[in-house]
Amino acid sequence: MLTTDFPIGSPCWIDLGSPDIAATAAFYGKVFGWTFQEVPEAMGYGFVQLNGKTVGAIGRLDPSDRSSWTTYFRTADVDATVAAAQQAGGKVLVPPMDVMAEGRMAQLADPQGARFAVWQAGNTLGLDAVSEDNTLVWSELHTQDQDGGFSFYHGLFGWRMEDFEPSPGMSYRVISTADGDQQQTSFGGIAPTMQEGQPSAWTPYFAAGDVDALVTKATAAGGTVLMPAADVENVGRIAWLADPNGAPFALIKGEPRES
Repeated sequence: MLTTDFPIGSPCWIDLGSPDIAATAAFYGKVFGWTFQEVPEAMGYGFVQLNGKTVGAIGRLDPSDRSSWTTYFRTADVDATVAAAQQAGGKVLVPPMDVMAEGRMAQLADPQGARFAVWQAGNTLGLDAVSEDNTLVWSELHTQDQDGGFSFYHGLFGWRMEDFEPSPGMSYRVISTADGDQQQTSFGGIAPTMQEGQPSAWTPYFAAGDVDALVTKATAAGGTVLMPAADVENVGRIAWLADPNGAPFALIKGEPRES
């Protein structure tokens, strides 16, 4: 389960690149009740908050890029992790840089092209709230090479993996941090891409008290349904959506995996 202790290798931050920050913040406000707080002198970048707690961020999108959520994984040493990623076939998108006194970060792509970021904590360890309704609860990698995907991240963070078959014939790997009880420290999964030719990508899951109600709110606010709400045995009720700029995200009611 994802917690705000954020052990090494766990998701600790998410942010979203948008061509229209104000409109995007308004969309997620209608869906999740988030409010947006711009960071002074950060070129429009700001935090999205729920009940005064930071649960993510939205920033300006490069015109040549596509809108998507970026998941940040905690590391003890950004520079060493970047070097290891390059050696293992990853690509550096944004080289290591200090974010004032808050921490040090870099943005990368794995060998299959899935984008992610790494965060070395300074004053900021990570998000203020996770695993609560309308906050990040699970991070999922969809890739055409599950074995290769896990091997790459295992080399960076020491992740552990356990095979899980939520439905007959479905290949899914539950991933956990290197230390602690394996089920208690699980925070995400690795699954095949949903369609042939679909690019590899990380997608955030947000906890939902009522998945169907949030789907209704999202579509009313201009979002689209990528996968309708459905019950998945031993997982919960889930749905996949895209915001008005096409950035995918998912909803889930209940724990991503029952113990």
